[in-house]
Amino acid sequence: MTNARKTTLVHEQSEFTAARAAEKAACAKQNAMAALTVAGHALDAEDCKYLLDMLGINAAGEDTDDEV
Repeated sequence: MTNARKTTLVHEQSEFTAARAAEKAACAKQNAMAALTVAGHALDAEDCKYLLDMLGINAAGEDTDDEV
């Protein structure tokens, strides 16, 4: 019988965590830029809020959808 090697997924998990954090930061930056663009083209504050709601982002450029 051969000895089974114990393997851990620590390295893969940390890479995945880092990639997920980078993706989250990129989405936050993109949403912030979208919020600024919408604010610049909106007719007034109510129009801006309406358009941001349609995009699913708030005035701070964050996603309004709660991910788990």
